[in-house]
Amino acid sequence: MSVSPANFVAHFDVDAFYASVAIRDEPRLRGKPVAVAGRSRRAVVLTASYEARPYGVRSAMPLYRALAACPDLIVVPPEMQKYRTISRQIFEIFRSDGKPVEGLSLDEAFVGLGTTTLDEAEAFAARVRRDVAGATGLTISAGVATAKMVAKIASDNCKPDGLLSVAPGEEAAFLAPLPAGRLWGIGPKTQSRLQLFGISTIGELALLEEPALRELFGSWWLSVRDLARGVDPRRVEPERETKSISTEETFEYDVSDETRLVAVLREQARELAETLERERTVAQTIAVKIKRADFTTLGRQTHLAEPTRDARRIFRAAVYCLRRAELDGAPVRLLGTRVASLTEGDSLQTSLF
Repeated sequence: MSVSPANFVAHFDVDAFYASVAIRDEPRLRGKPVAVAGRSRRAVVLTASYEARPYGVRSAMPLYRALAACPDLIVVPPEMQKYRTISRQIFEIFRSDGKPVEGLSLDEAFVGLGTTTLDEAEAFAARVRRDVAGATGLTISAGVATAKMVAKIASDNCKPDGLLSVAPGEEAAFLAPLPAGRLWGIGPKTQSRLQLFGISTIGELALLEEPALRELFGSWWLSVRDLARGVDPRRVEPERETKSISTEETFEYDVSDETRLVAVLREQARELAETLERERTVAQTIAVKIKRADFTTLGRQTHLAEPTRDARRIFRAAVYCLRRAELDGAPVRLLGTRVASLTEGDSLQTSLF
């Protein structure tokens, strides 16, 4: 183990979070293929247990495909309020030593460990894993490294219920045999282009000369080369912990009737107001997300004169955003509302704009 201090970061990710909560609370599900999903015609898998994954069941897969791939799949409905409550417990553990925490989702975060030794960084990650298991009954995997991307890949590689660290100076060697698509920002299209250059692994990408990198990535070439070599200067950004709260609904059948869309916004505003009330938080930005039947996505937002957690004000702002989208009867597949610019405090009774 390393005794030389370095600036470490840890990445934590609860194993199959939603499914693990369902299995924890219903022991008969243990050892069986489980998926968390709604029951509508267009429902998608939110999380699948590790027993379901050998069948090809994955997050974001349409539920009907998951059931075709795994006929014995047990489908349980999501319980978002329960997930949020457990998430708060987990994040309290992340923050217990006063270290900066960058939340990525309800069950995933980076924690900045500062300048320390690898032994001490591993000990912190191990303690967090024990504390999370003790407080919630859930397992959480962790990666420790000097770079955020490397720490995340390490935690992904040791799932479920693992801890993997990458010592300073070993980042490039750790990444080298992995597929190039594991790098942040490299999607399927870029991978196809890399194949034309005979590049399939991160190590091969790291060895490319500047002209080839420029041809492939343009002005982004230097960042890609650094990431491929395990160099990631980005630090943990704790302000992301409470960036926004959102809720959305995918309709079983496309909706063109604005009256129904408005009714959905009313329910979403009530749900968001209740969440803000529980967290003693107010929001100043209200936004709507609209996915049309052709899968194009629109977003509109407005900034209130004063922050609020009043359901009526959130609703009126959301309707304002919806009408600014000028749908003109276009069928809508998904509708969501988001509140952002969050601060602690109470609402002020002021005008909308």
